Amino acid sequence: MSLLSYSATNHERRVAMTDYVTRAGLNVANELAELVETQILPDLGLEADAVWSGYAKMLADLAPENRRLLDLRETLQKQIDDWLSARKGQTWDNNAYQAFLRDIGYLVPQGEDFEITTAEADDEIARIAGPQLVVPVMNARFALNAANARWGSLYDALYGTDALPGAAEGSGYDPKRGAQAEAWAADFLDKAVPLVGASHKDVTAYQREGDELLALIGARDVPFADPAGFVGYTENGDKASYMLRHNGLHIELLIDPSHPVGATHPAGLRDVVLESALTAIQDCEDSVAAVDAADKTDIYAKWLGLMKGDLTEVFEKGGKPMTRRLADDKVLTAPNGSTLTLQGRALMLVRNVGHLMTTDAVLMDGEETPEGMLDALITVACAMHDLKKTEGPRNSRTGSVYVVKPKMHGPEEVAFANTMYGRVEDILGLPVNTVKLGVMDEERRTSANLKECIRAVKDRLVFINTGFLDRTGDEIHTSMKAGPFIPKGEMKDAGWLSAYEDGNVDTGLATGMQGKGQIGKGMWAKPDAMAEMLDAKIGHPMAGANTAWVPSPTAATLHATHYHMVDVFARQDELKGREMASREALLTPPLLAGRNLTEDEVRRDVDNNCQGILGYVVRWIDQGVGCSKVPDINDVGLMEDRATLRISSQYLANWLMHGLVTEDQVMESLKRMALEVDRQNAGDVAYTPMAPGFDGVAFAAACDLIFKGAVQPSGYTEPVLHARRREAKAQQGA
Repeated sequence: MSLLSYSATNHERRVAMTDYVTRAGLNVANELAELVETQILPDLGLEADAVWSGYAKMLADLAPENRRLLDLRETLQKQIDDWLSARKGQTWDNNAYQAFLRDIGYLVPQGEDFEITTAEADDEIARIAGPQLVVPVMNARFALNAANARWGSLYDALYGTDALPGAAEGSGYDPKRGAQAEAWAADFLDKAVPLVGASHKDVTAYQREGDELLALIGARDVPFADPAGFVGYTENGDKASYMLRHNGLHIELLIDPSHPVGATHPAGLRDVVLESALTAIQDCEDSVAAVDAADKTDIYAKWLGLMKGDLTEVFEKGGKPMTRRLADDKVLTAPNGSTLTLQGRALMLVRNVGHLMTTDAVLMDGEETPEGMLDALITVACAMHDLKKTEGPRNSRTGSVYVVKPKMHGPEEVAFANTMYGRVEDILGLPVNTVKLGVMDEERRTSANLKECIRAVKDRLVFINTGFLDRTGDEIHTSMKAGPFIPKGEMKDAGWLSAYEDGNVDTGLATGMQGKGQIGKGMWAKPDAMAEMLDAKIGHPMAGANTAWVPSPTAATLHATHYHMVDVFARQDELKGREMASREALLTPPLLAGRNLTEDEVRRDVDNNCQGILGYVVRWIDQGVGCSKVPDINDVGLMEDRATLRISSQYLANWLMHGLVTEDQVMESLKRMALEVDRQNAGDVAYTPMAPGFDGVAFAAACDLIFKGAVQPSGYTEPVLHARRREAKAQQGA
């Protein structure tokens, strides 16, 4: 199936409206060519003609292979569909199923044991465990906030969220609420950086004596249990900063008796600042709505600003203009008198798009070209501005570029990515394996063959992770014909999911990722539920993950406390001895298997999925917002990106296919839920209501996602969303 079949008319219209210049036989959108030739390539010692010529040859050589791999996805899916359809109603036979998957090449033979050989990864990737932010790079303010979330106020994170019971009273500082935060923080310090025989609650002063930091309780000097944890300081009269380190992460005690908070604390402790988001993924994929050359150029310009270090965003706060820019490094004095410099910013990775979609930003023979290839070339070229820095704030201090590659199916596609980024290194004159890759384990064929996927990129791999939403969407799509799936609310207790989560960690450890890369876990989607997060998300480091996704800088600071409570690398050593997760469980689809759901159960699930789809789609299509806090059916704000649509649309497509619900019932739910979504967005002046006509582009997109969901490639939402967003932009004159 041609990707262009989804939007041939829109493609022709966009080509007619876009200005192109010719470069090495390619038609390059004028705005992209200008960005590349006037802002990216200057100062890199690269000639534009050589870069475009190299890229044209890369497209000629690799685009056919990209197409072949996509065709293979469809071939395998049809073979699975036919096999499942022929056995409809029969008892599930996992042995026969696995034998079939091996016969068609879906399951590949597992080779001998090996370990990855990735070298020169930064400590934030390889040797320190901590939170990871994922943000749309298209939004400069979000991108800067994420980069600057390396350090966060624990007092603020506690004071302003439900991490503590109750809420602040009045418009100014509430001393009672502040005391709650101070007590919680003192308990945390007692666990992370304890004193000898005393509690931080009772400290009346922190002071340095030579190369040692002491706590005073009355007239008594109390040492820290780990004196070596004191690594740096600044002192200026009564004001001081004392830096501690535990489990590789830093904790900063800010002393300022003149500050309103410090004035109420016996030791003048104004704040406890935690090293929080060690890494941040600047996303060009699921959390952005980038559908044409203009959008792609905007994304690349933002990433370039981050890599150059000059990206700024001006906004209004409290009626005054504010300018946000990248934070400086922290410079302190070490206990021995030397200078200690700590990174002021999260180490940034960039998530490129997958292999599926094409872009009109570069045309070859009049046709769109693979978007993932353009991402590879341009985002790596932008990152070269960071590589050439020799002093001051930098992203990578080891000379690496970090790219996260999503939505790859099996080892052959991962090997293709390895080849593609190798070609980019050749074009740009970079040493082999300068580009470090993260492989997102979010497709079933990748999960089932993860060891061989890792082998395919073993010299540059720095990241694997799990993601519930996309992975469940692919689970449903792959086994669409097997029967109706259990309700979404039950999925997190399904046997395949625990096998998937455990298998990712088991395989990462077995292939030597410990100390060389990140084994990650997925997003906490409730940015307002921090108390719940503090209770639940410690499960991620306990599972052996040395990073996990969070939805905000505040959440990063609170989640950082978990990495002080759990020594992740020691936990990984414990997990190395367990039995590998079951492939049989992984490949057993979670079907209803004859169980009947009540009409009320079906209605609730249909309503929930329809509301979730509409709530996200209406912002994506009408406003070009790819990631935001979207109210769910219970008005609970959830941080959503495109994976939300994939799981919900595949659920409804599956239940429609197997007769649990009719098209009329789904349409009735969509219209009722559209009224609900209109209500939830009533305060947004940029919002276009869907009711009463239900004839807008956003509502049509939601219908396409559901009623055409079974035939979308791998259940992806991009083809529908891109076509409908382009339609909306054309109507808006954008």
